[in-house]
Amino acid sequence: MIRKVKSQEYPVLVEIWESAVIHTHDFLAREDFEYFKKTIPSYFEFVELYVHLNQEGRMTGFIGVADGNLEMLFIHNDFRGQGIGKLLLNYAKDRLHITKVDVNEQNHQAVGFYLHMGFKSVNRSETDGQGKPYPILHLSL
Repeated sequence: MIRKVKSQEYPVLVEIWESAVIHTHDFLAREDFEYFKKTIPSYFEFVELYVHLNQEGRMTGFIGVADGNLEMLFIHNDFRGQGIGKLLLNYAKDRLHITKVDVNEQNHQAVGFYLHMGFKSVNRSETDGQGKPYPILHLSL
């Protein structure tokens, strides 16, 4: 099931984010990981958040969208490889009408996932949105 996130659930989103990033962003410096962990909740207010719940009602992954962009897609590592990312992305495409996503170039699994799901690379930035040395690929449907 996919539904909107309630603000009191933000701490669970941070747990999902942390689990996902630890296992997929091995390129991220430890101090940058800690920086993003502290700042990620401040971004929640600026996006529409939707969460996937499994049959037991556990939150397994979430997306954040704004202005036709997929701003966040994170799956708890315990639930990766079960099609949840695909479900959330298709929900974002079909119901929320997203057409663009930015992805860390060094996150090869995510890049491959988005390309497989029909996105094409349209541009590249040398740094991320905070000016940190993590190149970003700008993808579009």
